[in-house]
Formats: sequence, C-alpha cells, structure tokens
Amino acid sequence: MRSRLFFANMSTVVRRALLILARGAEEMEAVISADVMRRGGIDVTIAGLNESGPILCSRNVQVQPDMELTEAQEKGTYDAVVLPGGAGGAKELSSSAQVGKILESHWKAGKVIAAICAAPTALLAHKICLGMKVTSHPSVKSEMEANYSYLEDRVVIDDRLVTSRGPGTAFEFALAIIEMLCGKESANKIIPPMMLKD
Repeated sequence: MRSRLFFANMSTVVRRALLILARGAEEMEAVISADVMRRGGIDVTIAGLNESGPILCSRNVQVQPDMELTEAQEKGTYDAVVLPGGAGGAKELSSSAQVGKILESHWKAGKVIAAICAAPTALLAHKICLGMKVTSHPSVKSEMEANYSYLEDRVVIDDRLVTSRGPGTAFEFALAIIEMLCGKESANKIIPPMMLKD
C-alpha cells in the first residue's frame, strides 16, 4: 500500500514525532505509543499541552512531558503528530486552537497525523481530514461517522492519516506509524523483543 510505504524510502533519516499530551489523556496510549515509536527509531517529543510539569492522566497516573507544546513547536515541523485519546484529553485537544493550527500545518506540509481512541474527535473539532477513512473508540463513533468514512478495524490508514480504537490497539497503532515513517522492516524487527503476538 502506498500509504504504508509513504516514507519508507527515507528510512536512513531519523524521523521525528510530536506526541501532544493533555490532561485526562489515556496514559497507556501515550506511553505505549511513545515507547514503541522510540524503539522503532523515531525521535519522539512528548509535549505537554499548556504545561511542562507532570500531567495527570485518565487513571490518575502522572506523566512527565519532555517540554511544553510551545517549546516543542520551536523545533520546527515534525514527520508525524500523534494524539493519544482519553475522554478528558480528547476534549482538551479539541478545544485548543494551538493544536488545530499544528494539525492543519502538518497535514498541509505532507506529514502524518495519527489519533487513537477518543482523540479522532479532535480531528473533527479542527476540521482535519473530513471525509477520510477513520476509526475511533466506540464511545465516539456517532460523533465521527457523520463526517468521516467510519470503519471498525483496529487500525485504519488512509493516505497519511492513522487512527485506532483504544488502549488495546496502542501497539498496533504505534507500529503502523513506524511503518509509515521508517518502513516495514523497522516495525517488524521490534515485534519479537516485545513478545507481541503475530
């Protein structure tokens, strides 16, 4: 598939991903995504929305971002923007004009946009990729299906847009991002050490 091999011919270059962490985010989706992408060779910046200190996530786990989002923006354009879900986190992402501008500029620049669980609602809120194929957590399906081509696959890829369903699909979600940015070989080689099922 063209979408899966979008950046594969440039796999020798270190790719950069911006993961935006908001209060109320689903911590599994944030940490698993960042961890797996880093294992796959992606330079991941975890950026706190509106704060640089520890962020309280949906299950009362605090996650320390690398820096605040405005500081992360100063480092230029990333190869992928990644949005973890969680109902509270998705609302924060949806209501942030800063997030909307980042998503719009990166999409227009030909970069990957990835959102999991409830986070695809932020795409809807900022009118990103309307009409494209997506999935999400079932709890926000009704919000999404009127404006997108909605599927219930565990991970859905449409061109440079990657969406997924929830904590249990976070590994597959992150691996799909690695495959798009670094190629299938980079994704496949980290599966055995993590003891993931085929």
